[in-house]
Amino acid sequence: MTHQYDLLGEFYVALDSKGRFRLPSGLLKGLGDRDTLKFVVNRGFDNCLVLYPKPVWDEIKTEVDALNKYNRKNLQFTRLFYRGASELVPDSADRLLLPKQLLAWAKTDKNLVLMAMNDRIEIWAEAEYERLLNEEVEDYSSLAEDVLGGSSAEDEGSL
Repeated sequence: MTHQYDLLGEFYVALDSKGRFRLPSGLLKGLGDRDTLKFVVNRGFDNCLVLYPKPVWDEIKTEVDALNKYNRKNLQFTRLFYRGASELVPDSADRLLLPKQLLAWAKTDKNLVLMAMNDRIEIWAEAEYERLLNEEVEDYSSLAEDVLGGSSAEDEGSL
């Protein structure tokens, strides 16, 4: 069963002294029933963390678990994927406690940016996120063409 989420937006949040942040109401609206809300957080790419609603994690986990572990690259990926992965449940104030080893890996300080992308949320140290934005690909339209553009001759002259 595929779970549908429509998470969108960038949210600036602050960590408290225990490593917790409050889920913004804009995100909570798209996540469903607060009483059953669970997440899994793990390492993402480019020094961010990824927060998955538990149903989404379960679907991705099924794909990863199906990889042939006798293939060296598959085994290496599986280890990296699970490394540091932790289940999180919001407290009564809608706060999530992030594991200290993941916070250190993501180079976080007090300020975080939550970047919602459909069915997952990237968690960035604000300084890292700003650095990433400043280094964005200059030619966004060229990147869009490479990623989304067709490869047939008919597409050559179209937008």
